[in-house]
Amino acid sequence: MALGTLRYQSRRASQAPLLHRLRELASVRVRFGYRRLTVLLRREGWLVNAKRIYRLYREDGLAVRTRQRAKAAGRQRRPLAAAVRPNERWSMDFVHDRLADGRSFRVLTVIDQFTRECLALWAEGSLTGDKVARRLDAIVARRGAPASITVDNGSEFASRALDHWAYRYGVHLQFIRPGKPAENGFIESFNGRLRDECLNAHVFLSLADARARLEEWLQDYNRHRPHSALGDRAPADFAADWSRPPALAKLAPEAGSMGIPRPILEVLN
Repeated sequence: MALGTLRYQSRRASQAPLLHRLRELASVRVRFGYRRLTVLLRREGWLVNAKRIYRLYREDGLAVRTRQRAKAAGRQRRPLAAAVRPNERWSMDFVHDRLADGRSFRVLTVIDQFTRECLALWAEGSLTGDKVARRLDAIVARRGAPASITVDNGSEFASRALDHWAYRYGVHLQFIRPGKPAENGFIESFNGRLRDECLNAHVFLSLADARARLEEWLQDYNRHRPHSALGDRAPADFAADWSRPPALAKLAPEAGSMGIPRPILEVLN
């Protein structure tokens, strides 16, 4: 072995500042993996790639533990029509949780299938069809009515109150087949993120506390959380970019198994 090799000292810059910032982000975004943490670091101006962050992430023991899902045989199902513009298709569902004193509550979740924006997170002890209709009224007053809303076959969504609301606004309620939650995959994926990053991360002392925490998470999700289907942009940024015609062809995410929007240029042509 050459003498120069024995005396070689690495000239690579210290990784301590980067590792320190990575630890800080991981302590705040406890359910973010290394890819989303890489996006956040790049937003702050760090010149890093995913491989480098992955190495530091693993060496420092920051890996997020995830449950292994049981494998199921693949089955062919009906392809979902993809939304091609904002406010065309919404998805809606409920999520259940409990307060610190054991009382249960439900959260109404509504998202835009194209922009992935969360349009509503509303917690109530019970949510009837009338209450759901009132929450939807508030969303429509803010951004207009969609062409359709994908929902399951729950009694609240099949109620007369919601049927009357849909008729009044000319909205088509698209019911999925019973026992086929994958047909409403957008909201199922969103609900998983909500439970993992918000509901499981907090103890709610009251219904008011739950509503405040949910609103805080909603704002962070829409404005800051990187979304891989949107090119690691936040949903609000993607929705804002949609209003800039020269960049339309570059901004649309590609179509996927869950009906992710196709390139906008193809739609316009």
